[in-house]
Parts: sequence; structure tokens; C-alpha cells
Amino acid sequence: MLYFSRWSTVSILLVVLAGIIFAAPNLVSKSTLQALPDWLPKDQMTLGLDLQGGSHLLMQVDRPSMVEERKEALEDDARRILREDKIGYRFSKLQGEAGLDVRLRDPAQRDLAVEKLETLTQPVNSGIFGQGTVREIDLTEPEPGLIRLTLNEDGIDNAMAAAVTQSIEVIRKRIDELGTTEPVVQRQGADRILVQVPGLDDPARLKALIGTTAKLTFHLVSDAMSPADALQSRPPAGTKILYDEETDPPTPYLVESRAMVDGEDLVDAQSGFDQRTNEPIVTFRFNTKGASRFGQVTTANVGRPFAIVLDDNVLSAPVIREPIIGGSGQISGSFTPESSNNLAILLRAGALPAKLTVLEERTVGPGLGADSIAAGKIAAIVGAVGVLIFMLLAYGLLGVIADIALAANIAMIVGILSYLGATLTLPGIAGIVLTMGMAVDSNVLIYERIREERRNGRNLIQSFDAGFRTAFGTILDANITTLIAAFILFYLGSGPIRGFAVTLAIGIVTTVFTAYTFSRLMMALWVKWKRPKELPRRPVSLVPDNTGFRFMTHRRFSFPLSGLAMIASIVLFFAVSLNFGIDFKGGTLVELQAKQETADIGDVRSRLGELELGDVQVQEFGSPREILVRVESQGTVDNAEQSVETLVRQTLEADYEFRRVEVVGPTVSGELAQTGTIAVIAALLAIMVYIWFRFEWQFAVGAVVATLHDVILTIGMFAVLQLEFSLSSIAAMLTIVGYSLNDTVVVYDRIRENLRKYKKMPVPQLLDLSINNTLSRTILTSLTTLVALLALYFLGGEVLAPFTFAMIFGVVVGTYSSVFIAAPVLILFKLRPGQVAGADKDDADSEKAATAATQPVNFG
Repeated sequence: MLYFSRWSTVSILLVVLAGIIFAAPNLVSKSTLQALPDWLPKDQMTLGLDLQGGSHLLMQVDRPSMVEERKEALEDDARRILREDKIGYRFSKLQGEAGLDVRLRDPAQRDLAVEKLETLTQPVNSGIFGQGTVREIDLTEPEPGLIRLTLNEDGIDNAMAAAVTQSIEVIRKRIDELGTTEPVVQRQGADRILVQVPGLDDPARLKALIGTTAKLTFHLVSDAMSPADALQSRPPAGTKILYDEETDPPTPYLVESRAMVDGEDLVDAQSGFDQRTNEPIVTFRFNTKGASRFGQVTTANVGRPFAIVLDDNVLSAPVIREPIIGGSGQISGSFTPESSNNLAILLRAGALPAKLTVLEERTVGPGLGADSIAAGKIAAIVGAVGVLIFMLLAYGLLGVIADIALAANIAMIVGILSYLGATLTLPGIAGIVLTMGMAVDSNVLIYERIREERRNGRNLIQSFDAGFRTAFGTILDANITTLIAAFILFYLGSGPIRGFAVTLAIGIVTTVFTAYTFSRLMMALWVKWKRPKELPRRPVSLVPDNTGFRFMTHRRFSFPLSGLAMIASIVLFFAVSLNFGIDFKGGTLVELQAKQETADIGDVRSRLGELELGDVQVQEFGSPREILVRVESQGTVDNAEQSVETLVRQTLEADYEFRRVEVVGPTVSGELAQTGTIAVIAALLAIMVYIWFRFEWQFAVGAVVATLHDVILTIGMFAVLQLEFSLSSIAAMLTIVGYSLNDTVVVYDRIRENLRKYKKMPVPQLLDLSINNTLSRTILTSLTTLVALLALYFLGGEVLAPFTFAMIFGVVVGTYSSVFIAAPVLILFKLRPGQVAGADKDDADSEKAATAATQPVNFG
């Protein structure tokens, strides 16, 4: 019934009002929000790095360096234990294993040595969820007089987990010192850390701050021999050569391997200036424990040089003139004010437990972020206006109701994103624009069904009620298929792609709500108020009310043509290949803007060619001032890509502004290619299972065949046009999967309905009837979606252009496949076995049935 109780009416209006209220804070500045009462919602959407600028780093705790650290710690602990008990020994490191052999000089001391060394094998607390214990070190005796200490895999895994946790805390402290707002530092997987710092446009400083281990130690300089002699021969036992890297050439120092004091007990570090020389320095202060140890060491070694070492680099090696018993001191060296401040930040935050390797870097300058926001706003506004006008032209007064529902839908999406604190990215804006185009699909389904019921002789109220009731199942099936694609995209995606998936998923839910409840409520209020006798007229009729096209007669042409197109696409994929972006190939991408009026592409290409970085592509990107530089992957080492980015920056930063930098190492690129492929396959399988559950197996297979057709042709389009194929392209393809299936499910739903109505009608004629029943909806939905996407393509900026073009192509191909592939395939799979035998000769033998089925008056 087209009737709502007072409670239902109030509930629906309150939900819509809540969406508007929670969306409203995004229309005002933060200063205005702070002046408002605290009980009002004040949450705004968080802008992604691609909209406000900032840096994104994906880092990995280096397992080999962690193992090396644990081996050194094990050796130091074993040496200390054996020396304390005066047990003679000789160490030898294991080849290919993490551990060492302890050869006893006196076998009679075996029992004592084992007893003491077994303290190293005691279980430690597990770093996994902080519960349980893990034995990190195994003690064995391969032969008499030989004790073997080995780091086991469980111990290394536990150490890695603890290192990631500790690294997150250290990184967060370091970033907080920069004064940035809302940084994101979180674990990703077992050994990775994701760092996102909005508003920071100096990625070099960020990497220097969070990538430096900052392990501060104090070593006595050995006087056993000179550094030159140690280099010529071999450093004495218990010593090693370290360098002061700031001098040219680097100055060698022979220092004792054992650190007399380390930075774990530091409580403060500040940058400043030496009062005598006015040179930048760093002052430090120990806690009570560290001060006591520092005082003991300096008291016992007056007159000896004391090397201050940061990450195996000697900062300075002053001579201890007198005991330092106050627990404080200063570090001098070749500092600048900025480097001394950075060192102070590092020391205050503490040392990283292991080296971090940058796997992926994405940086967007604030200028590009502002341009992206402006482009996104313009595209969204133009797209929204285009869709609103289109609905007005197509449905008149009913179009006004649909437009109001669409406005409420967008407000609810923004309100939910704000309440959840979700991050709005550029693909997220694309998700909103796409939702605007697809949101009207539900209204179109309802309106076309209402008109059809009215043509079948029902009165107006009955037509409204039947239209909403019969369209609901179709709306649900169509949107759930897209929702499945969005969930898989979120689960397997990362960064901006997840933002797109979240926006799309929320948009699907709000679309179903506004179309089926809010639109229905407004229509009920209009009927109650105006008491109309007839449906509002269409200002423009794009599709006749009754059509009788013989679509199935064209399957003899559509199947071979589509088959050839698919084969050509596959051949092109293997012969020409896709223009894979750095997401899948690895490498470096830099978007530059000339500081002069125009960019000199030839000069940039020449200057970068001198760096011998391999394949370097330089092209105009957008305006004549902007260029895009791509540098091929440097091999299998992730750190090599970081060196490329540094070289490019040093070469071009004097003449160009770095608007966007993306660096993807081979580790991540390989994973992205794998997860992208899995995402598409998983989406197809999940949707196939759902359609099989809701319909029959023939429909499920037919839907997958049609969707594979769309995916393969889209890949062929990328191969022919050589558009960059990146993570955004995977998102576009999954969106195409969702959209194509949306369209296909609408047709299938009508086929299923007609199968129950016309039990003796030949399948080809029944399919023609079903497609004609839904043709108006198919064309109107495709056009509204294209209106929104075309606005995004032409006004959304260069970054989104390939992404949007792929979706435009997908909408066109998806509309074609739902009519000329998905439906005819059902004939091949014997949808109605008793009548399919004569399907191939339907044009001759069943002309009478076909004519009767496609007469306009019989479309009820």
C-alpha cells in the first residue's frame, strides 16, 4: 500500500535529517565549528593526501638487519657471562644460521659454561598480543667442548613483532615532534608500517626522520694501534673500524666494539649553539642510571678519546678532560641548525630497533592537492546538475522527487563518511559522482514499473503500490552485486582505492534507502496532497513506452563479433601488453610543474638521461607547464628506487616544483599485481554464487560470461589506447563488473518474472519481451551514469582521466552485454529445455508467437 503511518513518516524524515545535520559541518570552516555549541555534530570528512597534500610511506622492518642485531646481542651477552665466570672460550659464527659456536678452552668447565649460558635460553614474553612465552635461543652440544647457541624461527618472529610495535611508537613520537596534524602510523601485515602525514610536502625530511635508526652509543677509542695500521692488517679482537662520514675523505676511528654507554637512558636532547664558537650543537641528558654509568666511564678514562656514534657513524670523538658526573653533555660536529634539530628529535624519540626499508612512497604537494579539490568540486557540481536536469527532462514532476531523493542521498553519504571519520580521496569523489549517476537507477526502475502497471490498466494508487513492490527485489539484487564488488575492492585494495570502495558501498546502502523509502514517502505525500488522476507527463520522451525490437535475431551477429573482439583483446594483451604503471612494474613517477612559463621536455629528458637510470619517459601532462616523468624499476632491491627519487629531485628541483611523487619498489609492485588479479577473480566468483543462489545456474553462468566479456574488452581497450594501467584501473574494472551485473540482473529479474507468466512462450521471444520491458530503464540509467562520468572525465583532472575513461567504456560495453550477451547466452544453456530445441529456427517457425509477444498491447 502507498501508505505510511505517522511513526514511519517521522522515522524516515529523521534519518534523512540526521544525514543532512552530520553532513553540514563540511560546509563551514573549523573555526566556525569551534564557536558552535558542543552538542552539535562537528565531525568533518578527513581529506586524503591526494586532496590536501602530504606524504605516504610503506616501510618494512628489515629482517636480515634484525637478525644481525640479535646475533650481535647474543654474542655480547655470551661474552659477558663467560668473562664474569672466567671461562676460557673462542667464538666462531655459524655459516647460514643465526647463531654462534662457543669452543671451550678447558673442557672441564663444560658444566659451568652450560649452566651459565642456559640463562640465555629462558622463555621471553611473546610480542604477539602480549600473551604467552617464546623460547628465542636454543642451546645444543654438537660435540664435546663445543656449545652452539642458535636463534630459532619462533624467536626471530617474536623479535620482529616486537620490533614493529616498538618502531610504530618511535615513529609516532618523531612525527609528533614535527607538529603535523592527524598523522597515521599503523601496522600493516606482519612486518610493515604504514605512515601517512597530511600537509607535509618535504618527503626527504620525513624519510630521514623516520628511516634513521638513531641508535646512539658511546665507545672508547682504542689505542692498541692506529686506524691506518688496523686498515692495513686487521683490527685487534674486540675492536672495529668506524668512520666520520661528514669529512672528505671519511676519517677512520678504531673503537672498542662494546658500547660503554648507549642512548637507551637518554631523557632529553635539545639543539642549540655553542657559546664559544656559535656552532650548532646537541645537548643531551641521562636519567639516574645512565648518569651513573656515564660518570663511571668518564672517571675511569680521563685523557682518552670517547667516540660518540650514531648508527655506526662517528659524530665526534672528543677527549675526556675530566669526569662528567652531572649526567649531561653535548655533541658537536658538522651540524647545520636543521640537522642538529633533526638529531635532537631522533634522540628524544628513541632509537628504532631495526633498519626500515621504504617499499612504497607517494607524495602530493599542497598545490596539486588544492587543484584536485577544485577539480573534484567542479566535476561533482557539474555532474550533479547534469543528472538533476536529465531526470527533470525524463520524468517531469517525478523527476523532481527523484532529484530531492538524490540530494538527500548525497547528504547521507557525506554525513556517514563524516561520522565514521572516513578519509575522502580523489577516487572517493569519483565514487560519489558515480553514485549520483547510479542512484537514479533505482528511481528509474520504480518509475518505469509504475508506468508499466498503469498501462496495464491499474488505477494510479495501485500502479504506485505495485511499482514499488515489484521493483524492490530487482533493486536489491542489482545493488547487492555492486556491493559485493565494493567489499572485495575494500578488502584487497589499499589507500585511495579503499576510499573509493567505502564511498561506493555507503552510496549503495543510502541509494536503496532513499529510493525505496524516502522517494515512496514523498510520492505518498504528493498523492495525498494533490490527488492526481494521471501520472505526470514526460517533458522529453527518450524511449517510446512500448517497443518491440527483435534482439534475439541479432545474436548470430553479436556473438561472433563479441567473440572476435575478445580474441583480439587477448591477443593484444599478450602481443602489445598493457601500459603498466609503477603500481605493477615498480619504479618512480614524478609530476613536475615548471617554475617558468613552459616546461622544456627535451632539456629534462637530456638531464635525466645523464643519470643513467635506464628507461626514462618524459611527457606533457595537462598544461604546457606540467610534465610527467617515469623511471623504470631499478631491479630487485627496494632501496634502489629511493636513490632514483633523490637523484631526480637533486637534478630538477631548482627549475621545477615537485607536485606528486610515487615510488614503488619491486616487492610491493609484485604484490599489487597479484592482489589485483585475485580481486577481479574473487569478485566474479562471489557474484556468480549470489546470482546462482537468487536465480538458477544458467543465470549465474550467463552473468559471468557477460561480465568476462566486459572485463576482457576493457583490457583490450587499455592495450589499444595504451592508457596507464594502475591500481585505479583495477578499481575501475571492478566497478564495471558491478555496474554490468547491475544491468544484467535487472534484465534477468524480468526474464524470471516472465518465465512464470508465459509458460509456453519460446525462449527467444520471451527474452525479447523481457529486454523490451526493461529497455527504457536500461537506456535512461546508462545515460544518467554517463552524464556524471563525462563531467568527471572532462573536469576531474588528468590524474582521474584514465580511471574515468575506463568506467565510461565499461558503462557502454556493460549496457551492450546485458542485452546482446547475457540474455542470448541463456538460450545456449537451455533455460527452458523443452522449447529450446527449436530456438535456432525461431525466425521461421515461431513468427506468429514472436509477433504476438512483441505487440505493444501485450506488454503487461
